Amino acid sequence: MQLDSGDRFPELTLADLEHQQVTIPGVFGDGWGVVLVYRGHW
Repeated sequence: MQLDSGDRFPELTLADLEHQQVTIPGVFGDGWGVVLVYRGHW
């Protein structure tokens, strides 16, 4: 799926650094947010 300008980010549930479940974009509320993805190792 490709996002375009103005598209809403799809809802994803991920684990944060403390292994707590967070839902994106819900965790950002009505504001802007930045998601950094670190792949670690394969």
